[in-house]
Amino acid sequence: MTLRIFMTCRQRCLRTVRAGTTCAGFTLIELVISLAILGLIATMAAPVAQVMYQRHQEEDLRLALRQVRLAIDQYKAAYDAGRIIKTVDASGYPATLEVLVNGIEDVKSPERKKIYFIRKIPRDPFAPSGMKSLDTWGLRSYKSDAQSPRRGEDVFDVYSLSERTGLNGIPYREW
Repeated sequence: MTLRIFMTCRQRCLRTVRAGTTCAGFTLIELVISLAILGLIATMAAPVAQVMYQRHQEEDLRLALRQVRLAIDQYKAAYDAGRIIKTVDASGYPATLEVLVNGIEDVKSPERKKIYFIRKIPRDPFAPSGMKSLDTWGLRSYKSDAQSPRRGEDVFDVYSLSERTGLNGIPYREW
């Protein structure tokens, strides 16, 4: 059936060529020009797509930093409120990020229920794949300086370990 339709169309085209009119269709030059224009549009769209992807990753980084920092602040507030056992030399910040997920015993609760501060530690979107989410963050101790963060006895803040720079010109480590 399809061969028959093709032949019918071809026969009609040949008849019109003999009659002095042209057949409808595309020439090779028209196809090449169309492909060139399509390629030009694609090359212009690629950088825009890359910037949009980086913006999406930056938004994920902002959200992840906000979640972890909020959980650390809530831990400190619970410590200051006397809901966590206080020790003499402690700063009041969690010893590790795992404490925020695993929870800690509420000393003011008669049933000694646990206080949980975050469901899971989010992953740094700029970290290499295959790393556990806890290992994607740099940890800053309460006693370390903001310009040269170091690990210590507690977790005062987190930062990205990425060496890349954001679209705003500020390195992700400083966010």
